[in-house]
Amino acid sequence: MNMGNTNWNVLHGVAGFAVVAIAAVSLRATSMTAHAAAPGLVPTKGAVKAVGKTELATFAAGCFWGVEQEFRKTKGVLATAVGFIGGHTKNPTYKEVCDHNTGHAEAVQLEYDPRQISYAELLDVFWHLHDPTQVNRQGPDEGDQYRSAIFFHTPEQKKIATATKAALSRDEELGGPIATEITAAPEFYKAEEYHQQYVEKGGRAACHLRRKVASKPSADAKPSKEELKKKLTPLQYEVTQEEGTEPPFKNTYWDNHEAGIYVDVVSGEPLFSSLDKYDSGTGWPSFTKPIDQGAVATKTDHRIFSTRTEVRSRKADSHLGHVFEDGPKDRGGLRYCMNSASLRFVPVAELDKQGYGQYKKLFAK
Repeated sequence: MNMGNTNWNVLHGVAGFAVVAIAAVSLRATSMTAHAAAPGLVPTKGAVKAVGKTELATFAAGCFWGVEQEFRKTKGVLATAVGFIGGHTKNPTYKEVCDHNTGHAEAVQLEYDPRQISYAELLDVFWHLHDPTQVNRQGPDEGDQYRSAIFFHTPEQKKIATATKAALSRDEELGGPIATEITAAPEFYKAEEYHQQYVEKGGRAACHLRRKVASKPSADAKPSKEELKKKLTPLQYEVTQEEGTEPPFKNTYWDNHEAGIYVDVVSGEPLFSSLDKYDSGTGWPSFTKPIDQGAVATKTDHRIFSTRTEVRSRKADSHLGHVFEDGPKDRGGLRYCMNSASLRFVPVAELDKQGYGQYKKLFAK
């Protein structure tokens, strides 16, 4: 689309056009700040300050050396530590755990950014890197400390873990029932320092990791470029596939006040709710948060003179816009500045008809 000499990509990153330079400097300072890890955890390489609240997850899948390394390589994991959990003694040593007198499991505790990776995606890594049908062993390692377990930190994590375990149990390729425990996370005791990032520091190969669970092709496979060009308007294609930016105040949804949800124009995946939409004064549709935790993914964007945080849809990987930390303070402080061309609006009256009936409860009075 021809926009003349106007650089809408620059204007899209600020709430007021007169303060472009000031906002750019501020955003660069925020985005490039090294991530301050949760207490006791060590930042992963290249981890930067998360946008918004981070969360903890804890998994046991055998020898914690290799398990930690796999998660440290996973995008969206900001920091990790290995240690012991689920037993009956305080501050156990590695030797005590190996003597089978503590009841603890070797585990990895990690901090992650739910805007970059969802808890369900972390579970996908967990299920794939070990054999969940084994009881008190993984590979050559035997003992109760090598048991498979998920230690949830919130009711939502418990719900997701239980659902994925149930789905996986129906896989005939497993060769046996799933032995993985799902239990509330008690106190986590960090292991001795020489165990931390053992593979990363020593360059040693992982101890037992395997890919027992077969990955299945997604039913939501992204259409080809040719198919997308037929399905989308030129502007929709430019924005979603080429990281373009539509002009402010001259787009479909910047001033839409109707109740409903906004979905990805490519895949139809739910992204935002009108309940979280507000007038940011920028001329683009703005939201304080996604419709669900993990509904969108974020990545660092260096395309213009400042460093920004790009927002993309998780399934279709469509470019949606950017997120900034200048939103309403009483609603979390974030501003998800989106392109109308990336979105399709579904009014409340159409939710059932279009297959989004589960979101009607959001609008119940």
